[in-house]
Amino acid sequence: MKFYFLSCSLLLLLGCSSTDETSVTQSTNDNTENAPNILFIIADDLGKDAISGFTEGTIKPLTPHIDAIRNEGLSFSNFWSYPTCSPTRASILTGKYGYRTGVKWAGDDINLSERSLQQYITEESSNDYATAIIGKWHLSGNSSTFNPEVFGIDYYAGLLRGEPQSYYNWLLTEDGVSNIETAYATTKFTDLAINWVNAQDKPWFLWLAYNAPHTPYHVPPSDMHSQGNLLPFTDGMDETPYYMAAIEAMDFQIGQLLDSLSEEEKDNTVLIFIGDNGTPNEVAQNPYSFFTAKGSLNQGGINVPLFIAGKGVLRTGSDHNLITSTDIFTTIAQLAGVSSSSINDSKSFKPLLSQSATIRDYQYCEKDDGVNNLWTISNGDYKLFQTIDGDAQLYDLTSDPYEQENLLNGTLTTTQNAIKTALETELNGIRN
Repeated sequence: MKFYFLSCSLLLLLGCSSTDETSVTQSTNDNTENAPNILFIIADDLGKDAISGFTEGTIKPLTPHIDAIRNEGLSFSNFWSYPTCSPTRASILTGKYGYRTGVKWAGDDINLSERSLQQYITEESSNDYATAIIGKWHLSGNSSTFNPEVFGIDYYAGLLRGEPQSYYNWLLTEDGVSNIETAYATTKFTDLAINWVNAQDKPWFLWLAYNAPHTPYHVPPSDMHSQGNLLPFTDGMDETPYYMAAIEAMDFQIGQLLDSLSEEEKDNTVLIFIGDNGTPNEVAQNPYSFFTAKGSLNQGGINVPLFIAGKGVLRTGSDHNLITSTDIFTTIAQLAGVSSSSINDSKSFKPLLSQSATIRDYQYCEKDDGVNNLWTISNGDYKLFQTIDGDAQLYDLTSDPYEQENLLNGTLTTTQNAIKTALETELNGIRN
């Protein structure tokens, strides 16, 4: 599939409309013998309220390139990440829930014994893929010397820690060597990605993890955003335009990367775009709040964007399947030619790219920040929270999608009691 980048105004108009039905479009490239390139892009701290295509939030950035991915492919309305970045990244890297890997909160270290997605593809696929992770890692605490290439990744370059001290002065680690970098971080990640892709002579899988729009709030280069003449950010200022500017700068750089690909490469590339957790608390928009955005197991903390377009994506519109971040592991592996549809806690949703199907009956997430230890599970209609102490909450997402009324404060109907029991049973099966 080719990516036709329309004008910003037209894409903004398209992005403001919602699509509930799923349609089928004709593939422009059915050469199944040609292994697809896979471009997996992670935005850091990006919830539904901060991107077009969703009803949540009223202030939206101008993102024509991200909009094009969504409009030309599938948007998953029920995708769950983790409430912070490290466990989301670990779940994708390993296909495992956080309590299995020990990566349950931002800054947790991943064990060297884990088999990465890149290793799995190399060992199990009949396709010979080049692999790279460029950008934010944040799976090795505050280390400035760790080399992610020990996980079987051909090439790593980026930011090892959670956030840069400055987008214009930060520590770049490449092939295990760290040096101060003064180029704008979002631009530098893109340039590294372009250079790496251009050097490949076989199918490639690029994991491109921007640290945008994560703090620190800052002023991106003026040609990359539409937020006007922003003054240098200081505490007490309105964070929203700076947050939106960082998203727009990331979108600008995604466009630079896609424009660097030949038409043949574009036709043979699958694009996957996600947010790694909900919007930062101080810029969360209605219907989310400071307490139900990033860091929470509420929908505003974990129900985030997932868009897929490109080679082999024959459906468009909105898909309502229950998807978790672990599922990206097996999905990407299948795109790379691995036959297994399920591994660890990961179920492939590759079939959804070409047909309607049901992937999961339940989705699960967890939070353990060292103080709060709780889990949540949903069947798509109801969502149950449970703490390590046994406290519970139950919400009807159909009538109460933003979790305002805890049904356990009243008397459950017979049907609701049965649903609660089923959710508890499934939760116990996952946890034990």
